Amino acid sequence: MKSKLLFIETNDALETSVALEKIDRLAHRMFRYVDACDSGRGACLFSVARGKVSEGIDFSHHLVVIILFIIGRCVIMLGIPYVYTESRILRARLEYLRDQFGIKENDFLTFDAMRHTAQCMGRALRGKTDYGLMIFADKRFSRQDKRGKLPRWMQEYLEPASTNLSIDEAVQLSRRWLTLMAQPFTKSDQLGISLLTSDMLSAKAMKKFERVVEHVD
Repeated sequence: MKSKLLFIETNDALETSVALEKIDRLAHRMFRYVDACDSGRGACLFSVARGKVSEGIDFSHHLVVIILFIIGRCVIMLGIPYVYTESRILRARLEYLRDQFGIKENDFLTFDAMRHTAQCMGRALRGKTDYGLMIFADKRFSRQDKRGKLPRWMQEYLEPASTNLSIDEAVQLSRRWLTLMAQPFTKSDQLGISLLTSDMLSAKAMKKFERVVEHVD
């Protein structure tokens, strides 16, 4: 960490753009953060949920985003990104949802925060060949009312063995996982996981068709 470059998103759009982008001698636009990662030095990017970085920039492969804190192939969410509740527009929306659909204010705010959490975390994985650590650095994420509003694929990986960890435990678990993911693998290793053969696709299509027929009957 001592040798890593630090990039910080601010509320100044121009300042943030300068931190993220540069014009090289060939007049090609490049990310300074990307340059640091490509050179092997590495970098950490601190950004704000609902900000420019988390909303509009993807960090695939070794560039993985840090939502509120990004380092290498790791995304760390610090806190829960609740929306600003004093907005008049939001207050009107909450009132409408409560009166028309009986949706409680806290339920909507929590759902919105978890939806945005998933959006931020998802910036790190933009293809089948991507992998990265997603760290929810807030104990509130272990509560069912929060976890239950995350996408199903995220919930499946939030196992008891990987929740409520100390910093040392999280570091050890992360090292083991990154060591495992660094091992070479072939496309055949992914068959049935992230890749499907034509026979597998046909079998899945047939099962889907059978379920539709059963539903109709």
